[in-house]
Amino acid sequence: MANRWRNTLTTADVTPEAMFLNRRQVMAGAAAMGLGLTAAPLRAATGLEPNSYEDITSYNNYYEFGTGKEDPARNAGQLTTDPWTIKIDGLVEKPGDYVLSDLIPQMTTEERIYRFRCVEAWSMVVPWNGFELADLLDLVGVKPEAQYVAFETLYRPEEMPGTRFPVLDWPYREGLRLDEARHPLTLLATGIYGKPMPNQNGAPIRLVVPWKYGFKYIKSITRITLTDKQPKTSWNMANAREYGFYSNVNPQVDHPRWSQATERRIGGGLFARREPTLMFNGYDEVASLYEAMDLRKNF
Repeated sequence: MANRWRNTLTTADVTPEAMFLNRRQVMAGAAAMGLGLTAAPLRAATGLEPNSYEDITSYNNYYEFGTGKEDPARNAGQLTTDPWTIKIDGLVEKPGDYVLSDLIPQMTTEERIYRFRCVEAWSMVVPWNGFELADLLDLVGVKPEAQYVAFETLYRPEEMPGTRFPVLDWPYREGLRLDEARHPLTLLATGIYGKPMPNQNGAPIRLVVPWKYGFKYIKSITRITLTDKQPKTSWNMANAREYGFYSNVNPQVDHPRWSQATERRIGGGLFARREPTLMFNGYDEVASLYEAMDLRKNF
C-alpha cells in the first residue's frame, strides 16, 4: 500500500479565490480554497497553469447528457444531486448505502492540480478538490480477497437525455485494480477551483486517476463494489480494440484511429501548439505499479 501523500501547508497558506482565478499562485503550487483546507502541489504538475473555470466547465465528455462537447453544460442543469447516496458493497467489511453529506466530513479533503488527458488527444490542467479513494476504502474495510474496485454512474433517463439513446450500455461502468485505487494520486473529487462540482463535470462526486485517460474518470458515482474479478467497463465493452481496461496514458500506443504521441491544450486557441504526450501523463511515481506488465498488450 502506498504511503499517504502529505504536505506541510496550513490555513495560513490559503490563497484568496480572486488570486487563484487570476493564476498568480501556480508557480508556488496549489493552495487551499473554499473551506480553508490544506493542500499541496504535485511535482508532475508544478508550473502548469490551470485551465480557466470556463474551459473546464464548458468543454466536456459526459454522454449521459449528449455526445457533443457543449451538450453537458447545456443539459446537465436538470440533474438532482442532493441528497446523494453511494452504495458500497461486495468484498467490504461495512457494506451499506452511504449518504455523501455524511461521508465527506469523515474524509481528509485537499486541492490538487492534475493534468487531465483525453483519448481524443486534448488536455486540460484542473484544480480538483477531493479526498483520496484509499481513505474511503479504509473507512469501509476491504476484505483480503478483493483485487478490484468497480464503479457505476447514476442512471436516471428522466434527467439524463443522453441515456435515451443506446450510445453505451447504461449505466456507465468503470474499474481499477485495487493497488491503483489505493495509490495516493487517486481521488474522489467533489469540486473544482474550490467550488462544488458542476453537474456537467460529474456532480456531486467523480473519480480522478491522473495517469489514465479521462474516460476512466467516472462521474456522478452511485455505486462502488469491491470484487475479486476484473470488472466490466463501459468503453471496453463497447469497443475492446480501442479502449483497454487499463487505459494508461502511453504515447507509444496509438488509438487505432489517431496518434497519441502529442496533445493539444484546451483553451490555447485554434492554432495551439501540440506538445509531446508524457508517459503516464507525467506521473512517473505510478510506473512501479506496472513493472511486470506489457503496456502495449495491457493498454
